[in-house]
Amino acid sequence: MTRPSTHILRLLRWGRTLARHGALRGIEQDINTPAQVRRLCRIARFGTVQPKVPDYAGAFQAIGPAAIKLGQALATRPDLVGADAARNLLSLQDNLPPVDFALIRHEIEASFGKPLETMFASVDEVPVGAASIAQVHKAVTTEGRSVAIKVMRPGIREKLARDIDTYEWAAAHLEALGGEAARLRPRLVIANFKRWTVRELDLRREAASASELADAMRSYEGYRVPGVDWDRTNGRVMTIDWIDGTKISDIAALQAQGIDLPALAKRLVLAFLTQAISAGFFHADMHQGNLFVERDGTVAAIDFGIMGRIDRRARVWLAEILYGLTTGNYRRVAEIHFEAQYVPSYHSVDEFATALRAVGEPMRGKPVSELSVGQMLDGLFAITRDFDMQTQPHLLLLQKTMVMVEGLATQLDPAINMWDTSGPFVKNWIRDELGPEAAIADRLRSDAETLLRLPDLLRRIEDYFPAKGGAPEAPPLPAVELVWDRRAATRRWPGYVAAALLGSGALWAAQALGWL
Repeated sequence: MTRPSTHILRLLRWGRTLARHGALRGIEQDINTPAQVRRLCRIARFGTVQPKVPDYAGAFQAIGPAAIKLGQALATRPDLVGADAARNLLSLQDNLPPVDFALIRHEIEASFGKPLETMFASVDEVPVGAASIAQVHKAVTTEGRSVAIKVMRPGIREKLARDIDTYEWAAAHLEALGGEAARLRPRLVIANFKRWTVRELDLRREAASASELADAMRSYEGYRVPGVDWDRTNGRVMTIDWIDGTKISDIAALQAQGIDLPALAKRLVLAFLTQAISAGFFHADMHQGNLFVERDGTVAAIDFGIMGRIDRRARVWLAEILYGLTTGNYRRVAEIHFEAQYVPSYHSVDEFATALRAVGEPMRGKPVSELSVGQMLDGLFAITRDFDMQTQPHLLLLQKTMVMVEGLATQLDPAINMWDTSGPFVKNWIRDELGPEAAIADRLRSDAETLLRLPDLLRRIEDYFPAKGGAPEAPPLPAVELVWDRRAATRRWPGYVAAALLGSGALWAAQALGWL
């Protein structure tokens, strides 16, 4: 078990990196920041020179792989980090210097237990991409098929596990302070972040996600998921078909190829809605580096390490919320928030509807170049505090992806209106899923299922099942010993304070001497 002093020293070291990029100023100035956190920020930045304009993305890039992943997750949380920081973090690029090919060869051969040449006729030693967790090389199989090989960085599992351990420790202490820190549920945020990261560390699961998404999008024309070579895929190596296309961000190249950019923007938005609302399973890392456009205008996606999943009930609520915002039915949108128990019942539905109107009405009928989904989310986050809305971590990936898709669609077609584009799709889906025929079919199916469960229900009738609301049940959180817990560590607290002061002093001295 990691000692608290180790966690504190790591946090101070990371804090100094944040300070050198000006990223602690916003935390210190926020009126909702607990006094204890503000004091730690002052200790961490002691002796540093902070730039006037904070560079949050640069700070997380400098800290390392786990911080890069955390920064990408925090980009969805303007309520937690502030609107300016969230926008800056959206620019965070997951690029690192590549690992030497000799190490990559060893990883491939060790994971399969056979020489590289028995699987691939050739492998380009220069990677086409090097990220924090893995890097990708182009290759040709022994059968002559062009493929992309994704290989885990050596030692990345251990490094991520060590850093996430400290994130969990810090989140537990922050949440224990109560108040606004507890409402934001940092422990659950880190738990979700850990689950996403662990999923990325198993490339078999990424391959399975690619396969599942391909099945879900099979009937959608103009969207492609590369096929998986399962014979050359395991937990540390994944092999998929090579995508021969143009990056979706290369507007000049797309125009030179005669690609209809407004049609491409619409196709991208509808592909996301098809995944999120129709399938309930969506590509949650749709940034410009992971999307390509083929010669015929087909959108091809890569990198399926981060995927989002929404159950049917939440999808119905999501569709109704989007449709309500597009049509101005704020009363219904407010009712859904209360039905989902996102807003506590002691608040007024009418008051919440008025607050939603203040967010949604300025956006209606205007192109995304003037007002955006990102601005709408900022506005929604602004009213969550007034209505005591707890963070819903299961929707964070959806919010992040919506902002990414909007940004890409705007680059392709600055005049696109996200509401006009998504409105007909959402309306048709609601009609198909909630119309009379669907209601009758759902009722017959649910009644039959209830009858089949009746014996078991009778045996369990004495148990009490509280209403779960719109959020899924929270996963079990790791036990974290709080440094101020009197039952276990009353006498050690002064020592931790001393360790923090000594550690910060040592870091400052090392930096002053040019050692850091």
